[in-house]
Amino acid sequence: MKDHRQAHEDFSEIFHKDNVHYCNNVASAISLIDDEFLDEVQFEYDFTEETRGLSEILNAMDEFVDKIWFNRHCNRAYHIENGKIEIIPDGTERYGNDVIHEGIWAGAIKSAQRVTEKYDDTGPWDDFEWGMLNGKLSALRWVLGDDWDMLDT
Repeated sequence: MKDHRQAHEDFSEIFHKDNVHYCNNVASAISLIDDEFLDEVQFEYDFTEETRGLSEILNAMDEFVDKIWFNRHCNRAYHIENGKIEIIPDGTERYGNDVIHEGIWAGAIKSAQRVTEKYDDTGPWDDFEWGMLNGKLSALRWVLGDDWDMLDT
């Protein structure tokens, strides 16, 4: 097998000088001129990112679920303070968006405390940031097989 890095024997007299180089591809010629140039080009055009692992995706989803749930909890607390939602005794046969049972509210307060202890940033967020949180959760869920806009917490 012939070594293609060497000039063909018909051209051996031409390519024997120190200042003459034989290259059989463009990359070899460029490397002779500037050996670092192709490193920059290769990084710029041949760079690929690795797909994130399932555990990293699930951890991010858990964080977004916690933060979105926490924001909804804060909205509920606001409505309780302003009398739009009533805390009612457990066992009361009344349900709806304008009431919450004592036991459920007590559990929600404990859960909210865990969220604030776990994360540095629990809001409040402006409309853009709120949209980003929901969009990220929706996208990650979509990647894992849910429908778009699946934002249940």
